[in-house]
Amino acid sequence: MVGVSDELTASAPTRSAPAIAMPTGASEEILERMAVSAWSAECSPADRERALDALEGGKIVFLPDLAFDIDDRERRFFDPAIADGKHKNISFEPQTGAVGGTTLGGGEREELTALLRRFSDQSRALLASLFPRYATQLQPGRTSLRPVQIDGRHLSPRKDDTRLHVDAFPSRPVQGQRILRVFANVHPDGAARVWRVGEPFADCARRFLPRQSPALPGAAALLHALGITKGRRTEYDRLMLGLHDRAKADDEFQRSAIRAEPGFPAGSTWIVYTDLVMHAAIAGQHALEQTFYLPVAVMADPERSPLRILERLTGRRLVR
Repeated sequence: MVGVSDELTASAPTRSAPAIAMPTGASEEILERMAVSAWSAECSPADRERALDALEGGKIVFLPDLAFDIDDRERRFFDPAIADGKHKNISFEPQTGAVGGTTLGGGEREELTALLRRFSDQSRALLASLFPRYATQLQPGRTSLRPVQIDGRHLSPRKDDTRLHVDAFPSRPVQGQRILRVFANVHPDGAARVWRVGEPFADCARRFLPRQSPALPGAAALLHALGITKGRRTEYDRLMLGLHDRAKADDEFQRSAIRAEPGFPAGSTWIVYTDLVMHAAIAGQHALEQTFYLPVAVMADPERSPLRILERLTGRRLVR
């Protein structure tokens, strides 16, 4: 790869990296448990500082006592049959109110929209409570309901979220912004949602950056002009997509890079920077998710962002 620093090329792991054995308690080491039981609860300064340091440092902020309330009438939405079969998730766009990926119409669609909007609003209130420095700069992205069982889905490696990856969106360049997500397990019968968490981001970057080809001149402008991307794809977006795709396609990496397999019980919530934490959802059904975007400059420590890590490894600016 052109432009990769000596630090990167000298330390890039090979495909034959030894398997990583998960030590006892590995899942607990990547979780930062917080005693939060309300979506807009007041938190102490010490708790906020602990949560912020854990989040920006690549941990999952885990709220085992925070459940998203579902009333009896809404329980009918936790049925795979309401999905249209063409999409992995049912989606809601908070800024437009549009709902996609479902066969529901009429009043049922309106009620589903209200549920998704409520989760979006409560997720924002939660982040403002735990991370007040972020509050005014959070940009809401898509809300998702995931009613389909993870097991048994047959997808290409690139689309298979049971394989370790960092988040990067082919059609939605983030241009260096962070991807911050709130998840809630709302399984009505109490089943856990199980994740797999992989090696630290910098290690993944050192492994896969040397395998990426140089950018094709004019490609980003062409993709934007044709409407394939919603915004201009920066070099940062290109490299992140490369990490996402190469990690998912590498079977040896999928075996060797596993660090932990935390389970999130029904009635729990968790918060994570999914552009930083290598993750995969390997079991479960019925979850809600809210995406937010955040400028790197708003972070307490921007040097911990994927943007700054990749800029140090490549020795060049990636967003202009």
